Amino acid sequence: MERRTWSPKGHEAHLNKQWFIIDAEGKTLGRVASIVAATLRGKNKPTYSPHMDMGDFVIVINASKVVLTGNKETQKHYYRHSGFPGGFKQVSVKDTRKTYPERIVENAVRGMLPKTTLGAMQLRKLKVYGGPNHPHASQQPASLDAELEKSGANRQA
Repeated sequence: MERRTWSPKGHEAHLNKQWFIIDAEGKTLGRVASIVAATLRGKNKPTYSPHMDMGDFVIVINASKVVLTGNKETQKHYYRHSGFPGGFKQVSVKDTRKTYPERIVENAVRGMLPKTTLGAMQLRKLKVYGGPNHPHASQQPASLDAELEKSGANRQA
């Protein structure tokens, strides 16, 4: 009897991609982001392979209503630098929520994905919307809220 370890081939990476939707309203940011990142990577599938993009598409709605615990709303900042002298910028989460609420979830998920071209490919499968409406109804996304309930994302700190 020959025993061989199965490994996905390149042409199999795009097969069986599913769409999932998650409602972030009232949920803790870190718990939402960890479930989303694991789904984007494909870690919930038996075909998971760390060197291939085997994950699914994820839609996050109501991103503007995600909850941050403690004083992170005012004390947490996002930093960037243009590369020029004096090009350092910092924006608080409170200001980001007013202008681009989707970026709060996107940044949290980006931090949980690999910092490689594979991670960039996986991040492209994330669709974040500040409100309850999204243009992906024709994909018939399944709900990921049950995963959040298991992890206890509704607990308020």
